[in-house]
Amino acid sequence: MRFTRLGELIGGISQKMLTNTLRRMEADGLVRRTVFPVIPPRVEYELTDLGRSLGAAFCGVWTWAEQHRDAVMAARAAFAARTG
Repeated sequence: MRFTRLGELIGGISQKMLTNTLRRMEADGLVRRTVFPVIPPRVEYELTDLGRSLGAAFCGVWTWAEQHRDAVMAARAAFAARTG
């Protein structure tokens, strides 16, 4: 996936933060960065096998969060009401 598309999909992230995060993920072996020698340069990122396995590990957390979002939001509202 291209850098700009990643930024669009993530949303609310600066280019600097996205760059730093991708560099750390590349150093950790989670993503592979490919630079294509064209004008202007094109850079694409893809998950490695290690990165895909991490995504699978987080899938359960994402599913839980999606299923319980309303309950968490209600708990936050009740807490805010109690604590002012």
